Amino acid sequence: MRVPRPLTYREAGVDIDAGDEAVRRIRALAAATSRPEVLGGIGAFASFVRVPADLRDPVMVSSTDGVGTKLRIAFLTGRHDTVGIDLVAMGVNDVLVHGAEPLFFLDYLAVHRVDPPTVEAIVAGVAEGCRRAGCALVGGETAELGDFYTPGEYDLAGFAVGVAERSRLVTGAAVQAGDRLLGLASSGLHSNGYSLVRRVLERAGVAYDHRPPELGRTIGEELLEPTRIYAADLVDLLAAGVELHALCHVTGGGLPGNLPRSLPSGLVGRIDRSSWTPPPIFGLLAGLGPVDEAELARATNLGVGMVAVLPSSEVERASSFLAARGIPNWVMGEVTAQG
Repeated sequence: MRVPRPLTYREAGVDIDAGDEAVRRIRALAAATSRPEVLGGIGAFASFVRVPADLRDPVMVSSTDGVGTKLRIAFLTGRHDTVGIDLVAMGVNDVLVHGAEPLFFLDYLAVHRVDPPTVEAIVAGVAEGCRRAGCALVGGETAELGDFYTPGEYDLAGFAVGVAERSRLVTGAAVQAGDRLLGLASSGLHSNGYSLVRRVLERAGVAYDHRPPELGRTIGEELLEPTRIYAADLVDLLAAGVELHALCHVTGGGLPGNLPRSLPSGLVGRIDRSSWTPPPIFGLLAGLGPVDEAELARATNLGVGMVAVLPSSEVERASSFLAARGIPNWVMGEVTAQG
């Protein structure tokens, strides 16, 4: 009887050598995002991060999220260096809503096969997102799951942890009728609504390398524009003493689905839709679909990535501060009693 040759783990679908090479490539990327609170580096079984010493009653604020079907645009265009920024943004922007400074981040990458250059590009985006947010990339996991994913595909998840002084948490409890809604511009679609976006483009027969004149770049480039990270600017705004009663991160569900989450019972946000013009990509999608604006508003952010709820007396100060940081903003409505 013929004895079969020994089977290797690589033949079974897991290439340990490629995994080790990927870790070697990303080690320096993670190290470049370190903060003084981080103890040790990549490679241990867990990460160690101290609570900042200047906080008397620290509260840890955490969030987890993914990038969603925006990843499919990366697969189809072969560009993988921006989706990591989106991953960080989705987590740290949620943490930021409660006034917490992003402290550290971990990622989980599941792939069909470990291709070290692709993994490096993805994690380089994660590291860049952490740099923009001011948090440390302290660890992660890359899993080779050939039986789960088709060649060239992967999934990303991330875990953001921030910290805030308990007395300075932003909870929305201070919101009152008469407060203003200050809209902070998004960088585009961010990471929501891509199932609808892809369906619109497929039905209209529009390729990702098409270059509409109103965009000034290809559809693929527009759709891969990274989510804006507001962390450094809003953390500094809070540190400057500007009174923010609430913040709203506009993600899945758009303004209709997210703004009510930031307001106390009995109060509603009245939005003046004429106060801003969404970037051209939103009008392009509405026309190609066609998609009614009400439906587009439920699926996308319509050009509003974050909403700050604050007293009217603080609007000019906050608006000028953010504009000086390069974040377009405008008064888009006010809070009123429900009725």
